[in-house]
Formats: sequence, structure tokens, C-alpha cells
Amino acid sequence: MLLLLLAPASEAVITCSNVVNYLRPCVNYLVKGTGKPPATCCSGASALASASSTSADKRAACDCIKTAAKKINPNVQAAQALPGNCGISLPFTISPNVDCSKVG
Repeated sequence: MLLLLLAPASEAVITCSNVVNYLRPCVNYLVKGTGKPPATCCSGASALASASSTSADKRAACDCIKTAAKKINPNVQAAQALPGNCGISLPFTISPNVDCSKVG
């Protein structure tokens, strides 16, 4: 708890490895783009949304997802539908072209 109080407010606490671990169960769904996302994907996406509480965390998560999206080349419709299909909201779209500087 003390570490959280000492961390500067502008620095993200969430790391890319956190983000990747949360969303790893979503990769097949995002690449194939068919059906509904698996429950493990939605629980990871929900955990990511909860863990990304500050603006810095949201931007860091966005940057990580943007980098990952460039590597896996997700189905655009599946990526855009993921938050809604999982019953969550993300402050950005899952896309290799998202402008993470506008996330906050």
C-alpha cells in the first residue's frame, strides 16, 4: 500500500506484461473474428478495465494493446465488439491505429 502512495500520479502502474496476460485468452477470438469471446477472455478484459483506473494506466494499456494489435492483426469487427460482447467499456478501441494520446 505504501508503494502506491509513493508512486508519482503521472506514472502508470500497469505494465505491458499485465495487459498481455489479461488479454491472452482473447487472441484466437480477435484473430478469427467469429462467435462470442470465451469467458476467460471476458474475465481478463474485465480485470484489465478494473486495473486501468488512472489516466496513465489507461494510456499505458492502450499503448500495449496498440503494439500487440500490430503484431496479431485482429479482425476489426471482433476487436470493436469485444468490450460490448464482454459487458465492459474500455476508453479506447482495440486497434493498431488508435490514438492513445487522447485516452484519459
